[in-house]
Amino acid sequence: MTVDGFSDGWLWWAIGVAVLVPALLVVLTEIIGALTRRGHAAAKPLRLLRNWVIPAAALLALLAFAFRSDAENAWPRVVATVLGFLVILLLLSALNVALFSNAKEGTWRERIPTIFVEIARLVLVVVGLAILFQWVWGADVGGLVAALGVTSIVIGLALQNAVGGVISGLLLLFEQPFTIGDWLEVGAVQGRVIEVNWRAVHIDTGAGIQIVPNSTLSGASFTNKSQPRGAFHATTTVKFSTDDPPHEVVALLEEVADSLPSRATGERAAADYLGAGAYSVTLPIAAPSLQQQALSTYLAWLWYAARRRSLALDGDSTDPLAEPARLAAALDVVAPTLHLGEAERELVVATSRLERYGTGEIVQAAGRVPREVRFVVEGRARVAVEADGGLIDIATAEPGDYVGQTALTREKALAAAVAADVLTVLVVPVATLDKLVAARPMLAQEIGRSTELKRKLAAEALAGVSLAAAPPARPVRGR
Repeated sequence: MTVDGFSDGWLWWAIGVAVLVPALLVVLTEIIGALTRRGHAAAKPLRLLRNWVIPAAALLALLAFAFRSDAENAWPRVVATVLGFLVILLLLSALNVALFSNAKEGTWRERIPTIFVEIARLVLVVVGLAILFQWVWGADVGGLVAALGVTSIVIGLALQNAVGGVISGLLLLFEQPFTIGDWLEVGAVQGRVIEVNWRAVHIDTGAGIQIVPNSTLSGASFTNKSQPRGAFHATTTVKFSTDDPPHEVVALLEEVADSLPSRATGERAAADYLGAGAYSVTLPIAAPSLQQQALSTYLAWLWYAARRRSLALDGDSTDPLAEPARLAAALDVVAPTLHLGEAERELVVATSRLERYGTGEIVQAAGRVPREVRFVVEGRARVAVEADGGLIDIATAEPGDYVGQTALTREKALAAAVAADVLTVLVVPVATLDKLVAARPMLAQEIGRSTELKRKLAAEALAGVSLAAAPPARPVRGR
């Protein structure tokens, strides 16, 4: 009986299944455990191999070879069909790991939409099952394939508009001409992309969400303002009087543009004279989302700066600050600070002027030797030191206070002064201030104390930044 079993081969199959299958499962379990701890994607197909494919193959081997079941019996065919289906899934899972699990950023494997992968997987499963049924059961799948083809054509013709939109969406997802967060300009629609799906693109215009069908995007041109990455350039056109010297106007336009807080780091603005008093200005800003804000701030600051330079923006150079009554009222505000007598008051009136700054404009830059001292008449100014590419406030200049007092000692300003709101200042030349100090020694002492106080506040602020940026000290352990 035993000899017959070995000679017929069925006993060898039974022993092989009983011994090799458990050993293989143990080896696969160890490998899967190691891959899982490393977070490797190959653990998934190996888990499918261990839990399903090997047990199904062992069962088929027992039925077909060890137990010698009749080939016409339904059970071996059922098990063979299940095993074939599991092998298809295993191959697809392994292919997915090989192609997409370690795809590098920017390659076609990383950019391909998931829906493409799912459709390809479905097609391969259907084709594999058709071949499997024809091989195991002898089924004629030719008629089924033909029927499915005809049905697909009929459905495609009936839904060609909807299918066209879907295909356009899939192509956009695959090509990826834009990503979430990019700024698009599609005809009259302009805004930030907040969602992309197979049917449409959702654009936040600031006034609402505009839904643009993918078929519209694929059939028309659009502008991705976020590509290439880097500075975004906004352009505007302004006009001055034809009596204004073009080189002075160009210098003013570029100076104001370069002082914008939204200017891209390392980029410079450009201005060109177009003739007939017209000028084109290109503003390099950090992102398209800042375009409207940057243009609004630029045009507002340009209005103030043009009045300070007596240039006729939009053909108008009139400034209410030039009225004598405004200067007299400003002297009433700063007279206690300057200890003005009648003679000194006349000197200041004859040599000084009023200036106005828009909110956020730099009134006095740090690191430069001031030629004038500015006394606050209306509004407030922030006094700040530069650190880590930003400004740290150390004081506030109220009406009667002043900035730029290092002009007296011909030293560089330690701190910058920035208009906290619409600011009006009385600009006193350093030569006039020298005469006032000579006549009022107490004024020199007060300005000196103010300079020392600001120097101390600046040093404390910079020390605080250095302390915050320093790495924590390691404790010293004694032996």
